[in-house]
This record gives sequence, C-alpha cells and structure tokens, in this order.
Amino acid sequence: MSTPVFRLATAADAYEIAVMSRYLVEVGLRGWSWHPERVAKAIRARDTSVVVVEVKENLVGFAIMEFGDIKAHLSLLAVKPSHQRCSIGRQMVDWLEETALVAGISTINLELRANNFGARCFYKMLGFKEMAYIPGYYRGVETAVKMSRDIRRAIPQTGQLTPGSAA
Repeated sequence: MSTPVFRLATAADAYEIAVMSRYLVEVGLRGWSWHPERVAKAIRARDTSVVVVEVKENLVGFAIMEFGDIKAHLSLLAVKPSHQRCSIGRQMVDWLEETALVAGISTINLELRANNFGARCFYKMLGFKEMAYIPGYYRGVETAVKMSRDIRRAIPQTGQLTPGSAA
C-alpha cells in the first residue's frame, strides 16, 4: 500500500466526506445527517478539526472532532474497507488526541452503534471505555454505546527531570 497522507480537510473535501459518512457510518439510517453542508460547516468551525487521509490522492478516511473546554467529542470516523486494518484509523485518533492535549482537553467522548462490534473493539483497543447505552440514539431506531477516554498523560514528580528537559 502507498504511504497515506494525513492533512486537515478543506472545503473541497466536504462532499466526499459526506458521501463516505452516508455509506460507511450512516448506512441503513433514514435521512442523511452529515450532508455536505454540515460537513463544510464543521470544516470551517474554529472548535472542530476535520482530518482526511489520502492514498494516491484518493480520500480513504476522515475524522471529525469537536472541542469543548475540557472535553472533545469524536463525531465521526471512517476508513474505506479497502484501507481498514492498516492503522489509518488509529493514526487519525492519535492526531486528534494530540490536538486535544495541546488545547488542554482531558477527555474524548464518542458514540457508536451498539451492534458495530468491530468499531467497539477498535476503540477499546485504543483505551476507550464503554460508559452507557443510549436507546434510540440513532434516528430513534438504534441504540448507541457512549465511550470515553481520559487522555491526560502522567506528569513527572516535581523536581524530576525528564529527557530533553533543561536543568
């Protein structure tokens, strides 16, 4: 596989992200929640990061994260089936986690379909914990699982130097 390129989304990516959302995330649900206009609004929003991944200039994955004061919400993440299990999803979450840490955020929350066992295993592998079930979350029809992860890193004890720190 060619090397994936990770970058922030631009307005030109909105339609393709929306289509991927429709067919990879919102599949089987009535309506289209993440339509191109909503994705474009997220791309423009100051409190949101939209990351895309390209392979040979083809969009193969994306993630949308909204940032609050102390928590972030991973709204969407999808990778085309042809590129799943290649660490693209993990690398997008890593990127967004670093962004959240720089912003002083300590927790990332997300929801996913309760019957999406592959995604549940993926997020558990990344350290997310299942917090609650939300019946009817998806269009009043499907149950969601709310997951959360504390992303704060251990801070060295006062007086201890870490590699690369000044004395």
